[in-house]
Amino acid sequence: MMEWTVQELADRAGISARTLRHYHQIGLLVPDRIGANGYRYYGPVAVARLQRILLLREAGLALGAIGEALASDANPDEEITALEAHLVHLEHEREALERRIASVEHTVTMRREGRQPRMDMVLEGFNDRYEAEVTQRWGRVVFEQSNRWWHSKNLTQQRQFQADAEQLLARWGELHQSGISPLSDQAQQHAAAHAAWFAQIPGTPGHAGDLDKTRAMLTGMANLYATNPDFHPAFGGAEAAGFAAQALRHYTQSH
Repeated sequence: MMEWTVQELADRAGISARTLRHYHQIGLLVPDRIGANGYRYYGPVAVARLQRILLLREAGLALGAIGEALASDANPDEEITALEAHLVHLEHEREALERRIASVEHTVTMRREGRQPRMDMVLEGFNDRYEAEVTQRWGRVVFEQSNRWWHSKNLTQQRQFQADAEQLLARWGELHQSGISPLSDQAQQHAAAHAAWFAQIPGTPGHAGDLDKTRAMLTGMANLYATNPDFHPAFGGAEAAGFAAQALRHYTQSH
């Protein structure tokens, strides 16, 4: 059976030997064996586990959360399911990267020919960071419609929309800091404003007037706000994001 030392594994993984030793110390990645010379040796089991660690770390999880995630899918079937989810995410990232490459190639070609690049091509693939979540949760049609709507805006309009979105989320932080209940009238009024903000976007069920699917979408977004650390800074922290999620869930249940 092939085995690698700490340094060999570190070189192949693109991380430091010190990082591997730290993973061992905290029980995150234990070597397959330790030789009589005190050297750590890593075989296929440990290397596969390191792959999962690196994928989860790239996704932004803290080491403690990574340990919990690995413990929860210790069952081979659960591990396969988790890896398949990672694979879907990586495929979406590849698609986005390919669009970016095509965008830059277009700009280079136009410059070489002394022409102006097409505006709709220049930023292709650069501002669709939530494509995977939207497509997975609500379908490709929803993403395509909202994406076309977004790219039809000029830069000033896009900036204004982003500023409105930032203000919308930051308001949840202010409400949380005020100490009111997420079920209060004030919080529920902002939940209604939040729902109305979504409804302006083509492709969303709110825009189409589908109440049942709107409730499902708002609940899904509430869960995403609460569990995805990428959103937390916009709300002012994880607790504020959780406050918003609770308020939105209550709003969907009462409307």
